[in-house]
Amino acid sequence: MARKFEVTAVTGKYTDGNGQEKNRYLTIGAVIEGRNGLMLKLEAVPVGWDGWAYLNEPKQRDSQQSPPARQSRNEYQDGRDDIPY
Repeated sequence: MARKFEVTAVTGKYTDGNGQEKNRYLTIGAVIEGRNGLMLKLEAVPVGWDGWAYLNEPKQRDSQQSPPARQSRNEYQDGRDDIPY
């Protein structure tokens, strides 16, 4: 199943360092595509929620990023290849 959208809701307000009031968001679920079409999976329902939610493109999480390329065993960290074994 492919995750198509993240579902977020405004759960409150806060004041940033510049004194501007901003919305506080909470990811409450996801829209996923299954073999029968799109499905909504709610994982949380905020207290006092007004029922409105936003659909956002999923953000790539740290665990979803590709791992760094591994060095071969014959390469050394300092680039020297004259160390005999």
